[in-house]
Amino acid sequence: MSEEQPQGDTEDDEDLRYFVRIGQTDLDGTKSVERSLIEMNGIGRRTARIIAHEAEVDRTATFGRLDDDDIDAVVETVENYADEVPDWLNNRQKAFYSGETTHEVGNDLNMSRRHDINRLKMIEAYRGIRHKRGQKVRGQRTKSTGRTEGTIGVNVEEIREEQAEEEAAGEE
Repeated sequence: MSEEQPQGDTEDDEDLRYFVRIGQTDLDGTKSVERSLIEMNGIGRRTARIIAHEAEVDRTATFGRLDDDDIDAVVETVENYADEVPDWLNNRQKAFYSGETTHEVGNDLNMSRRHDINRLKMIEAYRGIRHKRGQKVRGQRTKSTGRTEGTIGVNVEEIREEQAEEEAAGEE
């Protein structure tokens, strides 16, 4: 008996790209196109569907098995997303300094969010002060939620330890 592997499995494994790089993000090539795109910062379910539709790629196809041309089409669509959709679908509308409407993904989104928060802190806007203090920023209630200090109330474990020590001292 010879141990031969089926030809279909090895060929499929050779064609599969386990990582697909878009910008500075590695996406999982074993997942579908839509699911892989969702892993990127700044791209949600709806945006991933729109990108797959605009790139003319099946959104349920395995991302790592696509041709290089299809992957390039997806990458190009991600980079030019802001030009292809209406302004209300972009995640950065009327930026503070430039006034432009863009759609940022990956590290660019994190950096712009950090710059916005730092600007609010520097000009000491109400939201900036809340950020500085580590409190809720968007009007949520804080009477009973958002407490970052230790637990308030009875520490049951500490009481049990004290009782166990008293019982051990009483037995001796």
